[in-house]
Amino acid sequence: MWGSVANLWRLKHLRNRILFTLMVIAVYRIGTYFPVPGVDTAKLMASGGNNALWNLLNMFSGGAFYKFSIFAMSVTPYITASIVVQLLQSGVIPRLEEWQKEGESGRQKLTQLTRYLTVGLGVLQAAGLTYTFARQGYLYTGGWWTYAVIVIALTAGDTLLMWFGEMITEKGVGNGISVIIFTSIISRMGQFGQQVYQSWFYAHPDQLFLNILKTLLLLAGVVLIFACIVFVQQAERKIPVQYAKRVVGRTVYSGQQTHIPLKVNAAGVIPVIFAVSLLILPYTVASYFPTRAWAEGIMRYLYPNSVWYVVLEVVLIIAFTFFYTHVQINPQQLAEQLQKHAGYIPGVRPGYDTEQYIIKVVNRITVFGSLFLGIISVLPFLLLSGTSLNNAVNLTGTSLLIIVGVALQTLQQLEGQLLQRNYRGFIR
Repeated sequence: MWGSVANLWRLKHLRNRILFTLMVIAVYRIGTYFPVPGVDTAKLMASGGNNALWNLLNMFSGGAFYKFSIFAMSVTPYITASIVVQLLQSGVIPRLEEWQKEGESGRQKLTQLTRYLTVGLGVLQAAGLTYTFARQGYLYTGGWWTYAVIVIALTAGDTLLMWFGEMITEKGVGNGISVIIFTSIISRMGQFGQQVYQSWFYAHPDQLFLNILKTLLLLAGVVLIFACIVFVQQAERKIPVQYAKRVVGRTVYSGQQTHIPLKVNAAGVIPVIFAVSLLILPYTVASYFPTRAWAEGIMRYLYPNSVWYVVLEVVLIIAFTFFYTHVQINPQQLAEQLQKHAGYIPGVRPGYDTEQYIIKVVNRITVFGSLFLGIISVLPFLLLSGTSLNNAVNLTGTSLLIIVGVALQTLQQLEGQLLQRNYRGFIR
């Protein structure tokens, strides 16, 4: 382990990538302490503890929401924009589907569209928050100028975070947006420890032995969930492939056996992030119109950690897992590549039959992977239900999945860089 860490620092470009990532994270964390002008953050923090949505937004923003800093909206507008663009390019808008097939130039166009949509959604969300805070008396002064400053500051902060994420992806380590969310969740874990102390040790000092036992069981449960997540995230289904002997020019390629590795959870942690971001949207819109009947219904039944919220979260995670898996794995392209290079799956005809076989295998393993993600996302809620920690937003299945998923994704990227230079990596 320590030898692998030392190897990272021996490689100059890897060392620079890690330092760049840490620098961007440090700037992001410092930015969470710069409040937007015109908002009474003390009143917001004092009255917001019982608001489930605000608690969730505060976790995903790393505490920036209750400080109402320039990063209070976190990257939720960007994630929502990404969901919309990916859904639209799946046959809804043919032009976007064509861009997806154009290679690098098409991806640049889709990225630019996502950026513009992020800014637009950021303005809408910032305006909604400003309207809500003005109605509840959290602003020092009123007037259109104050509202405009708050909206511009929040939108600029959201756009800056989007740029931070892209810079980490390009010049740093890991997926930038995922790294920012990972940093935000990790920064709030200390608050969960404080909740445990206040709910168990401080509230019931006479039950010291029982409190210690409950804490140890809680830690053991978290470690067990981490182990299960790692196991499933690393699991693969290997499809055997046989290459026939072929001649290209004067070069003779002998037949060989290999395999296609298909991950049980090829979508990674993206479906979890998408599901949470999408569920936040209706509750956020409803909070802008609290007196309307439809808004009251949404706020009564669809607040974070409610039964209906948890059920819909599982359904959306399963749906997004299937959707994103088929975005990541293209069975038609795999079948065409195998046929082009004289490869075939033993017992399966090349071409269409190979494509259908890969689709069947992908669907089977995705059923297990999606159900696992759904179960893990609600497991802490079920285990803590009925205890004083049932509203602990900082310890949810979603946050645990994101922590492990992003950590594994980043480690695998570093692993690949080390193995390219004949160094032993982290993962055994």
